[in-house]
Amino acid sequence: MSTFMIEPGARLAGRYRLDNPVSQTAGATLWKATDETLARLVAVWTFTEDFPRTSEVVRAARATSRIADSRVTQVFDADDSGPTPYVVEEWVAGQSLTDLLGQGPLEPARAAGLVAEAAETLATAHAAGLYHLNLTPGKLIWSLGGAVKVTGIGVDAALRGVGAENPAAADAQGLGRLLYAALTAYWPAEARNGLPAAPLVAGAPCQPVQLNSGVSQHLNDLVCRSAFLAPLHGGALSSAREVADALADVPRMVPLPVSPPNAPMAPEPVRGTSRRSGEFPAQPQPAPASRQQQAPPPRQRRRAKAGVPAGITRVLVGSLALIVFIGVVVVAWNIGTNLNGTGGDEGPGGQTTAGGQDDQAELATLEPQGADGFDPMGDDGDEHNDIAGKAIDGQPTTAWNTQGYNSADLGGLKSGVGLRVDLGQSTEVHEVSLNLGQGPHDTEILVGDSEDPAALGAGDSPAAAKSGVQGEVDFELSKPAEGRYVVVWFTSLPQDGSRYRGIVNEVELRGKT
Repeated sequence: MSTFMIEPGARLAGRYRLDNPVSQTAGATLWKATDETLARLVAVWTFTEDFPRTSEVVRAARATSRIADSRVTQVFDADDSGPTPYVVEEWVAGQSLTDLLGQGPLEPARAAGLVAEAAETLATAHAAGLYHLNLTPGKLIWSLGGAVKVTGIGVDAALRGVGAENPAAADAQGLGRLLYAALTAYWPAEARNGLPAAPLVAGAPCQPVQLNSGVSQHLNDLVCRSAFLAPLHGGALSSAREVADALADVPRMVPLPVSPPNAPMAPEPVRGTSRRSGEFPAQPQPAPASRQQQAPPPRQRRRAKAGVPAGITRVLVGSLALIVFIGVVVVAWNIGTNLNGTGGDEGPGGQTTAGGQDDQAELATLEPQGADGFDPMGDDGDEHNDIAGKAIDGQPTTAWNTQGYNSADLGGLKSGVGLRVDLGQSTEVHEVSLNLGQGPHDTEILVGDSEDPAALGAGDSPAAAKSGVQGEVDFELSKPAEGRYVVVWFTSLPQDGSRYRGIVNEVELRGKT
């Protein structure tokens, strides 16, 4: 049975129901399908009878299934022995790099972390003798499960019949191009995946720093050494392993979604489209890439940054109005009864006394005057001081991170390391809200006027402490603590690629001024 005779609803191997065609590649068709045995979505490749590379694709898929890296698209089944050869893969739902760039370039640290994940994935594949050779922004996915996925390893090259004299160098160049795109929202060659071609200077694409002033010279040189194979500072990067090693110390930061989180990996065609006719629905084009990032929201309470659905907002507003109305009625009733001489407690001279008034002032957001890395047990006391301000800039898209360590316990070199926030003067602190990176952080909150962590209570009596926390975390101090400095102190770090590091996207403090 050829692909051109397959229609939605057909079943392969008695279990894979083909729901909708997604794309076609020269005689091979990718379907969104359902594994009816395990009740899960899958992606299925089928092939026309005259497709010349069916056996190569099946062999590549089987080899890919043996790669022990969760960032590689899983291959569940591959068979070319029957009348309808097929390959069954994991259905990856999420946002591609193309989607993430729909509103402009990524923040440089976030872009570097995303490509670092891809480089490590490709390095693992290369060690197994598999290459990609078709790295484009659409192949790098941030899945709904919160993981990076690289699609098409092994299979893409076999589908297209492409090769390279030096496949390791070709993939290294592809990784460099992905980083170029992530930093600039341009593609450093002809337009690709909805990204415009990079502007040229003297016949060559502009360097990233010429298009985005926020790109560091280190990242700029790294792109040139890989995407353009330029022999800078140690020579060209000619393998995925070399790219991964060059990016080993960058923090791994979560890309921010730009569309609803249930968006599928690929556009869903009109149900009932027949492969006999060869017709496919038009692919939606991504929004034009903005040349500048959108302005960050004004600093406000962290909870407000997360966003609240409109329906819930309407309910909350209605509830608040009802509460206000009831409060007005109660106050009016109390005033009326007091004027009539009934109710209430009488004080001296027969006057009614007011009771139950809350004399606690509302907590205010405390404005930090500065921040620095806090490493009192290190040799130089510097723990990425140069980027500490990113944790208090009101933008959760930027971050401070610790140095990279060899183990969760900081390599056994010290009992802790942290971020110190300076309030400028001694202040009463009640609450600390953190937006941390992914992975379990053992975290203490230290408050005091001393710069000595022992004096601040590290490991002894911190103002607050939680273990294994990540993402948005609130620390409500059991009793207010007073001091000029608030230290976010890590005693155990999560794994971040090949190293261990703590990441703080944002700190917000509340108390009494």
